[in-house]
Amino acid sequence: MNWNNFIEQALAEDVREGDHTSLSCISNDANGSARLLIKDTGILAGVELAEKIFFHLSPQIQFTKILNDGTEMQSGQIAFELAGNARAILTGERLALNCMQRMSGIATLTNQFVKMVEGTQAKILDTRKTTPLFRAAEKWAVKIGGGENHRFGLFDMILIKDNHIDYAGGIVNAIEAVKRYLLEKNLQLKVEIEARTLIDVALIMTTGGVDRIMLDNFSLSNLQQAVNLINRKFETEASGGVTLETVRAIAETGVDYISVGALTHSYQSCDMSLKANIN
Repeated sequence: MNWNNFIEQALAEDVREGDHTSLSCISNDANGSARLLIKDTGILAGVELAEKIFFHLSPQIQFTKILNDGTEMQSGQIAFELAGNARAILTGERLALNCMQRMSGIATLTNQFVKMVEGTQAKILDTRKTTPLFRAAEKWAVKIGGGENHRFGLFDMILIKDNHIDYAGGIVNAIEAVKRYLLEKNLQLKVEIEARTLIDVALIMTTGGVDRIMLDNFSLSNLQQAVNLINRKFETEASGGVTLETVRAIAETGVDYISVGALTHSYQSCDMSLKANIN
């Protein structure tokens, strides 16, 4: 990920021709210091990205990290301190906070899911249900929270979902078309396919040519039957409406992965603020 591009685009959206408030109130050579105050509990994420943001605005800024990404944060703690050009601090304040509050919320929720499946073999995955142009930060936060990343986008894995199957004319047609495509394009990509029923699972296993079977919206009983039927011949992934209340039972069926869209679309941002130090 080219974080400079992200920061430049985000600042262009916010600043455009200038941060007129800071330009009018603060002299160009004014210096200041500030601290990032945490006002919530959870898993801290986005400190490294905040550092990149402030250095982008002023390479001479002093960024003193007090807490690392992944720390179990408590209200009242200070994540980092800044010292340097006051305009740069003020211009980067909201961008840094927007990133950190959201990333910390994602990391916190991810960590809750990860803790719920401790002692099982299941790994918690994110999905593509992310904010456009903020996906890299959101998936970074999932990793900080102890989860793992599914494919980043449409380009780095083949995932044959229900609509692909329907448009292709069925499971067999879809898998065979993928095999031909990979051969023709000389591509080495992992292949996953969605199963909607136990009959689908059996058909996929007979057809082969995939690495992982996604068991989508299966009842707990059917999920257990599917895992037993697959018997480690393929990787297994459970998905569909997974919650903190249901994830443990899903993990105990023996699935390899559990994908949770909620990690990046239903989290609660963590409260924090940047406070100027006044002598």
